Amino acid sequence: MRSWSSSFVRRCVSNILGGLCDGLTHFSGTSRAALLLTLDRDSPMLVCDPQGLLKGHEPIFKSLYLDNQDWRRIDRLPDERDNFAEIIPAKDPGLAGLISCGGYSGSVFFQQWFTEHHPDICSIGPTSYWLEYAVWLLSHDLANNSDLYSNISGNFLKEYALHAVRDYIIDQMNRLLGWDTQLRIYPVLDALLIISETHEEGSWPLGRLLFVDPNMVDQLDFLVRYQENMRPRLIHYKHVRKLLLTVEHSDCYLVSNGQSILGICTEKNLPIFSLCADYQGRHGFLRVNGEAICSFSEGRFTSSSYRTKLVQLEELLLEYPLARDDAYSLYQMVIALVCHAQERNHGSTIILDMNPQPMRISGQPLKPPLDLRQPYLLNLAKSLAKVDGALQIGADLHLHGFASLLDGKSFPGEELARGARYNSALRFTAENDKVIAIVVSSDRPVSVMRQGIDFRAATPWGQRQGSVYPLETLEEWVKH
Repeated sequence: MRSWSSSFVRRCVSNILGGLCDGLTHFSGTSRAALLLTLDRDSPMLVCDPQGLLKGHEPIFKSLYLDNQDWRRIDRLPDERDNFAEIIPAKDPGLAGLISCGGYSGSVFFQQWFTEHHPDICSIGPTSYWLEYAVWLLSHDLANNSDLYSNISGNFLKEYALHAVRDYIIDQMNRLLGWDTQLRIYPVLDALLIISETHEEGSWPLGRLLFVDPNMVDQLDFLVRYQENMRPRLIHYKHVRKLLLTVEHSDCYLVSNGQSILGICTEKNLPIFSLCADYQGRHGFLRVNGEAICSFSEGRFTSSSYRTKLVQLEELLLEYPLARDDAYSLYQMVIALVCHAQERNHGSTIILDMNPQPMRISGQPLKPPLDLRQPYLLNLAKSLAKVDGALQIGADLHLHGFASLLDGKSFPGEELARGARYNSALRFTAENDKVIAIVVSSDRPVSVMRQGIDFRAATPWGQRQGSVYPLETLEEWVKH
């Protein structure tokens, strides 16, 4: 039986966990990862959770893996330790707020990887394949002796975004079309990213570029079809970018078979598998059969749905004595204001004044205040948000002021790397307990603040490149 406390095992686990966190952070925003591990059938269940991702789930893990040992009873497990390639999938425990993937192999009896399920994610598909690759890499690394260990698995996972997206698409395509398809995904993904960064007369690309298997082209309802000897090549990115102008602000697609541009088609009679690059300016979405699987921006793929979901704000509003309908309405008002600011690329600050009587803030007070439950007054508030200063919204769902000037004393929690809008709001909430500030920046995620804390700020998990993280038994971990 192998020793779970050996430095080799800890180095393998730590290298993969570090690369996984780095890669997913670039893909989805600040991301943590954790692992449950059993080296041999009779070995204890181990936990590696240096960032506290699994905290709060201790009773479930105790029930699944300590009180019940059915997970150890598996047939058809390869006996050879060097048989790392055959992975038998493990059941997903289905924990709220987490994405997981695990498996059994000859070199690692059981492993289950976890990461966060971000609320604004397009699809968990690519992330799940990321975790699946982590399972395969750990199985591979622990099949070797320490003398043969290359220490590069973490680097693979750090740069795995393109491959995770491709693997997910390939799996969907093979499931619907079988293995015999001529559509090559890597060249398609490279092309759509390059086109996304190609300006035409100073404008970002708009329109939809549809990729279909060459054998299914005849199913499409073409409005325009180029002659075979006149078809533009997909690799002529500047030309393809110009052709996108023909489908801007329309329901039509520019069509490609992965090699050439074939013409323009309607939404009718689409084949059972299609891949669409939906360009929406600075960003776009990659869709499989109409469903967004990821987005792309600045030449890289991300998981963002570009739909503001301020989960932290929802949780904070629950702490105030608001009627359920009022709390929901207040949340929806903030979402509407935030989305409007983001769509028009301007910064803004929203102050939710939860005091029984709204505070007097220097700026432009409104008397009488505006009832934001009225759609036309909410639209007016969207315009007022463009003015320098903050909107002041009370717990009564009324707008009490705009262009409000926020002040406060400097304190250790502020972030000097951010701008004046951000730090002014942070200082203001630090000095006023019953105030929530929402700050929209043109180049940053939306910030939700209370009592001098930014609840959406990147958490300093303390992860360092090259760190070796501890492994502990699940039995001891659940007691903490």
